[in-house]
Amino acid sequence: MAKVKIKKAEADVTVRKKSRWKDFRDNAELSALTIPGIILLLVFAYVPMLGIIIAFKDYRNNLGIFGSQWVGFQNFKFFFTSQDAWRIGRNTVGYGILFIVLNLIAAVLVAILLYEIRNKIALKFYQTSMILPHFLSWVIVGYITYILLEPEMGILNKIIQLFGGEGLQWYSEPKYWVFILPIVNLWKAIGLKTIMYYAALMGIDEQLYEAAQLDGAGRFKQILYITLPSLVPLMTILTILDVGHIIKGDFGLFYTIPRDVGLLYPTTDIIDTYVYRGLRTGDDIGITTAVGLFQSVVGFLMVVGTNLIVKKVSPENSLF
Repeated sequence: MAKVKIKKAEADVTVRKKSRWKDFRDNAELSALTIPGIILLLVFAYVPMLGIIIAFKDYRNNLGIFGSQWVGFQNFKFFFTSQDAWRIGRNTVGYGILFIVLNLIAAVLVAILLYEIRNKIALKFYQTSMILPHFLSWVIVGYITYILLEPEMGILNKIIQLFGGEGLQWYSEPKYWVFILPIVNLWKAIGLKTIMYYAALMGIDEQLYEAAQLDGAGRFKQILYITLPSLVPLMTILTILDVGHIIKGDFGLFYTIPRDVGLLYPTTDIIDTYVYRGLRTGDDIGITTAVGLFQSVVGFLMVVGTNLIVKKVSPENSLF
């Protein structure tokens, strides 16, 4: 009996393999469209992985990657025992968690508010206004921020002075940037996620709301028991994906907005900006590569771990 089951399983696997190849062959034209994407993925994602070995070497430009001396885990040890490790680790993880929570709450709330708008012209205006910042580069956003915060002629300082206050030295005080960076990130990121949640809301069956109204449920209860539960699958998937970025901050945000001012490093320096400065000076490429490798591995493990937790609690909402 066991042999029969094994043979049947092997036959099923063979059929599936043949079926996949048949699908690929029958849709050869469509399959060919994936070739450029596969090539780009190999060239820009997998070939650079050869540089991972730099993390375990005392890299020297004149010796090259393969000629440099192996140092094992010394680069990792040097980084984790340095004074910078605690600062950039704290900032990276702290901002990552804050951004996930803040963006999730704000995007869901705004999506629900948009869903309540019945004027189509106003709805289109709000949607366009919110998604526009997403398409602006961080360089442009950095200049906009500088126009607002410039110590002498900045708009915010002018407003403060207009009410009798004294202008603030925004680029000299690290404490302000704990609030500035989340606000700027929220302004730029909220539009895209809001549209995603709004699209999910549009897929909810209106009959559910009609039935709730007949049962005497007000608007708040409809949101609480129909709208929010309907968004849970999308919220879960986006959160799982975002968890992988807790250890990997947005370089554009943390480099261009504070303008790489050394005085602000206590609250603006993260792993990505630290790695960039190391690569720019060229003095500690091995250490910065080790940090980048650590960042990637931890991010991957966090995504897998979060997905496993979700799979145990709510299997239908897991990513894979």
